[in-house]
Amino acid sequence: MALCSSTSLELKNPFIEGTRGKIATSKSFLRVGYVAKNEKSCCCNGRKVAVSSHSMPGHLEESFMGKKRMEEPSRKMDFVRTLLIDNYDSYTYNIYQELSVVNGVPPVVIRNDEWTWEDVCHYLYEKRAFDNIVISPGPGSPTCATDIGICLRLLLECRDIPILGVCLGHQALGYVNGARIVHASEPVHGRLSEIEHNGSRLFDNIPSGRKSGFKVVRYHSLIIDWKALPKELIPIAWTSSSTHSFLESPNSGLNPDTCKDHICANTSFDTFSSRSYNGASWSFSNPGRMQGGKALMGIMHSTRPHYGLQFHPESIATCHGRQIFENFREITEDYWQGLRPRSTFMNERNAHYTACMQVHVASQLLRVPRIGSLVHKEDAQPFREAFRRSQLLGNADVNSLVGGARNIFSKLFGACKAENTFWLDSSSVEKKRARFSFMGGKDGPLWRQMTFRLSDQSDMDFKGGGYLSIEDTEGSIKSMFLEKGFLDFLNQELLSFTYDKEDFEELPFDFYGGYIGYIGYSLKVECGMQSNQSTTSIPWLDDTENKLLCLEASATRKLGASPIATVSPFEAGFLGEKSREQYIKDVSKCLEYIKDGESYELCLTSQMRKTVGEIDSLGLYLHLRDKNPAPYAAWLNFSNEDLCICCSSPERFLRLDRNGILEAKPIKGTIARGVTPEEDEQLKLKLQYSEKDQAENLMIVDLLRNDLGRVCEPGSVHVPHLMEVESYATVHTMVSTIRGKKKSNVSAVDSVRAAFPGGSMTGAPKLRSMELLDSLESSSRGIYSGSIGFFSYNQTFDLNIVIRTIIIHDSEASMGAGGAVVALSNPEDEYDEMVLKTRASASAVRDFQLDQNQNQTFTL
Repeated sequence: MALCSSTSLELKNPFIEGTRGKIATSKSFLRVGYVAKNEKSCCCNGRKVAVSSHSMPGHLEESFMGKKRMEEPSRKMDFVRTLLIDNYDSYTYNIYQELSVVNGVPPVVIRNDEWTWEDVCHYLYEKRAFDNIVISPGPGSPTCATDIGICLRLLLECRDIPILGVCLGHQALGYVNGARIVHASEPVHGRLSEIEHNGSRLFDNIPSGRKSGFKVVRYHSLIIDWKALPKELIPIAWTSSSTHSFLESPNSGLNPDTCKDHICANTSFDTFSSRSYNGASWSFSNPGRMQGGKALMGIMHSTRPHYGLQFHPESIATCHGRQIFENFREITEDYWQGLRPRSTFMNERNAHYTACMQVHVASQLLRVPRIGSLVHKEDAQPFREAFRRSQLLGNADVNSLVGGARNIFSKLFGACKAENTFWLDSSSVEKKRARFSFMGGKDGPLWRQMTFRLSDQSDMDFKGGGYLSIEDTEGSIKSMFLEKGFLDFLNQELLSFTYDKEDFEELPFDFYGGYIGYIGYSLKVECGMQSNQSTTSIPWLDDTENKLLCLEASATRKLGASPIATVSPFEAGFLGEKSREQYIKDVSKCLEYIKDGESYELCLTSQMRKTVGEIDSLGLYLHLRDKNPAPYAAWLNFSNEDLCICCSSPERFLRLDRNGILEAKPIKGTIARGVTPEEDEQLKLKLQYSEKDQAENLMIVDLLRNDLGRVCEPGSVHVPHLMEVESYATVHTMVSTIRGKKKSNVSAVDSVRAAFPGGSMTGAPKLRSMELLDSLESSSRGIYSGSIGFFSYNQTFDLNIVIRTIIIHDSEASMGAGGAVVALSNPEDEYDEMVLKTRASASAVRDFQLDQNQNQTFTL
């Protein structure tokens, strides 16, 4: 297939695009766009696609196009259709959300290796299904074919279609036109820089220069070498080498509120003109020359409607990001409206819009599964009866009546070593982090236990599939192979249950009944039982009510007490699977990957283990919850597997409530509590204004916005709380909250599939980061880094991130811990942070064993 090469005409006076109706050109410039005699055209499926000047005016206001636009009033398009190329990045769907709002219709997302070149030509030139193209960020380099896929050919041959490249897409635009891709002076990830620009249309209504309010977020290790910029490329934006954290220290003299409006409202400074900017001017007669110490942040092609931005306009902390996308839409509108008669063009757009949507539907990664068999309404009677009984209790404080959740669980489920029981334990409720606890066990008539194991083949090929065993309350076990995997099976299970909403609408929580348990980290390879046979008998409820009414109130530990003394895991007898030297070496390897652009952030983890012999696992959990209460704590016991999970997690992975609102609360940034109130407050402020910790948190916030953006309504994803410091018994942590409105055609399981594993445990971009981590971590994470929580029949769920957790299995206690490695990381500090995160759990094991041994000695 012949390439569509551009003419070799020399531009004596490169244009300054954006000076509407005032184009100064040379004679040679007027010829730009015409096909030279020796120029080839693009042949798609045997049909030539014209790329002459009449279909390629570029983004200039050329004389013949400028006159036409001046003579006829401009008419805006109802919508703009974007083809969004995903370079396997974890921020692509943040761009998707922005474009959905700005364009009036969601873009079509395809991976960079999903379509053949024939597919591209078919939709771009035969169907005319798209008005512009956006190329996403991504890991790696544009010089690597597997990293960039079809994007280079798009930039080379689709010179008659507006294209915007972001980060990796920006570098690809430079590389395909002859620019050199080099390492930046330092990797910059999750950090902000102030931008100066030249007044290009891409920056209309956006200020420029120092203290102008135009701060952007950067995620890159590589950069275009401005010293050898080809004449085909014109620099339009740059920055100095200095960077800033999102929240500046009070002593910095900078205003930390500059971009806060952008976080929720995406506002822009409309009072500024893009032509009135501060800072050093750029020499357009020699666009490759610039002063030292600056880095190239934006380029445009001299004859094609192609733009590139090194920074991330879609980031939550980038100011005026939406304005940039709005400007690109206007550039696209002006380009196409000047290209052909509007009536003809609009008819073509309407005719091909359906085809575009068919492509969009076919390209979705998530699907709405078929609804399985339904359960009879009378099978929900036990739940209705439970609700009726709760109404009889009125608004009385259950804790004061029965002595608290600990007393309740011990009375109802503490016998026989609490075998086959669960407890989603909101043991810490300060600041309304959590409120309700859910507990149960094998005694209930609806109880059943599902255990799923990935097959070896699926674990290697990342295709899912594995073996499921289901045990009922009578002890009968059924086994099967799930070819499509566990999540598809669970999805069908949840969809198979029916109920009357009015029977539950006054419940103060979202859990109506369903499944409680954990999803292990290894289920990332998937990222739908039969109908639930219920019974209408309710003797179990009668018995449970009687037990509760007979309970005596007991003293409970007051939460929010002063920090407890902890010991290192090694002092508690734990052994690390890696030595200190090896862990530091692995952190250094992560830094090499980051420097080479393979990842922005890598969440490296390790495991620690200790032989504990016969131990009272429930007693250990009760001790742990007393010493280290947490809002998303949990106890799970699976006696057949000899497995107990003692979890004191402070982190929510994802929740879906009955109103269809998805919420994630990632934690990134941790520091130990102080001994005195003064020291404690100083440490809290140190965390809050740490540039490294803010960068970690910001990267994961943008990642979670992306994950929710895949399944939420356009424009609904927002961040009500960004980088807030929360305090727990032993540590301060930096927490953000991301929310969005779930699409109506997306199920609860689909929502989890889009975001699992939690980005705070992987890094970004998620897929490439997990691949790199698998090469560094010497053993499977197992339950650690997965999720514990519930899936309810009413399509709600609440899941935590499995951290700060002790796993008791085969007489051994194990703990996982780790931290996010970013460009600012120090290997020794990363090791110390990993150890810090195990101190509370390790101390709980040591102290409980000492108490247990003393009690045994006293008894003897």
